[in-house]
Amino acid sequence: MRTIRLDAMASAAALVAMLASGPIAAKSFTWAFSSDVMTLDPHASNNTFTNAFVNNIYEGLTRHNAKIEIEPALAERWEIVSPTVWRFYLRRGVTFHDGSPFTADDVVFTWARMNTPGALVRRTIGPVTEVRKVDDHTVEFVTSQPYPVLLSSLTHFFVMSKAWSERNNATTSSNLSDRQESPASRMANGTGPFRLRLREADSRTVLEANPSWWDRPVHNLTEVTYQPIRSAATRTAALLSGAIDATVELPLQDIPRVEADPRLEVIQGPELRTIYFGFDQFRDELLYSDVKGRNPFKDIRVRQAIYQAIDVETIRRQIMRGQSWPAGMMASPFLTGAPQDLNQRLFPFDPEASRRLLAEAGYPEGFAVGLSCPNDRYVYDERICLAVIAMLGRVGIRVQPQIEPLNVWSRRVNQHDVSMFMLGHAGLPLADAWYVLSEVIQTKTDRTGGLNAGRYSNPRIDALTQEASRETDEAKRRALMREALDLERRDIAHVPLHQQPIVWAARRGIELAQAPDNRLRLWLVRMP
Repeated sequence: MRTIRLDAMASAAALVAMLASGPIAAKSFTWAFSSDVMTLDPHASNNTFTNAFVNNIYEGLTRHNAKIEIEPALAERWEIVSPTVWRFYLRRGVTFHDGSPFTADDVVFTWARMNTPGALVRRTIGPVTEVRKVDDHTVEFVTSQPYPVLLSSLTHFFVMSKAWSERNNATTSSNLSDRQESPASRMANGTGPFRLRLREADSRTVLEANPSWWDRPVHNLTEVTYQPIRSAATRTAALLSGAIDATVELPLQDIPRVEADPRLEVIQGPELRTIYFGFDQFRDELLYSDVKGRNPFKDIRVRQAIYQAIDVETIRRQIMRGQSWPAGMMASPFLTGAPQDLNQRLFPFDPEASRRLLAEAGYPEGFAVGLSCPNDRYVYDERICLAVIAMLGRVGIRVQPQIEPLNVWSRRVNQHDVSMFMLGHAGLPLADAWYVLSEVIQTKTDRTGGLNAGRYSNPRIDALTQEASRETDEAKRRALMREALDLERRDIAHVPLHQQPIVWAARRGIELAQAPDNRLRLWLVRMP
């Protein structure tokens, strides 16, 4: 088994050097994950897997490499004109998959499309207020305040062709929450290393290498087939039989079986994602509860009771097979700017304390509540939720399981159709602790709190997060984030559980360039 360390991952430059000595052989590559791509519309989703997949077709002005470092992409260079104006010089000679040229008009159009209803990726771009054309290959991004993480934000500024979008009636984003599709949901025309050949939702998506890609190919692939295989057992069987070349989600219990096969290899490392439980703290009466006329989760004593009723060490040992890192805060310690000293559990596992807190809050006999969980999104998500249901039952909280497939669960979370829920967040695409604050913890508005499913709100945290978003002094920025994360932690707004592992497996000799953001960059895949 290869273990991928954060400081020792293959970079694109290293792979290029490996290939420089000889010709690249053409290869087909087939891989699997537990769920399908939610949409091919590059602006409609803020789902990590969907965005990562789409990034093989569409590109931003910048990109993260396998070390989570910023690289130029559709912008070859940039400069800061003033504290709130960045100028980007676009790469010349780039074409979309249909052969049309990439120009500044496409960047300006993309900005307009990202501001249409349903464009969830807009939240990743931060306080950008205007994108203006200087000339055909130069644009300026104007922000409402200094924005120190703009380059990270622009990794998900996926550029679409203005002409193609107009021709195909795709000038507005799909809206997944309202179940409104755009033609771009099933069609694609990007500038990226791969172009779409076939899309069969829930069955397979076939890509082919873009022979006109602007970058020097590291990969040696001609065709890529993605197959969503929901069953973990079926995925592993497909790998063992040779039906697929790789899986980017190997169950922990299957590691020994795969390692025993000399044809295969396991690639494992830590992930940025923190798995946590959240609460509806917005409604005056919960949707799925026998408590009428009030919301138990607005009482910090109830939230602490749940915190202390969950035995994270038992979950780590018995469910995660020792392959997880118990979390003390909502931001992974691997994220830029995460305060390491806060990554300790705030309260110990103590069911007696939980019962006492519930009684003090006015629930001596406990209460009933719904718990929304996915069964195909995170490592052992259903098993974890079933274990937590049993743990909460022992202190008097009677949980109604709402364990559902990704597409149903994600719709429920996005529409706030929850009382208590499981979620995970990796601080992506920015790979920065600030993004966790902005996306998960900050008060939900049309610009912030996109994954604040419980609609938690703390004005002081909002103020600190806003101040950190414009602070260009890195030491001061980190101090602001530390204070905000500590406030959320002591407010028990959520119950952080752990960082889960990344476990991939592939035919021996295939180079996958695993990164802690758990994204398969097809342009770095190399077949033997």
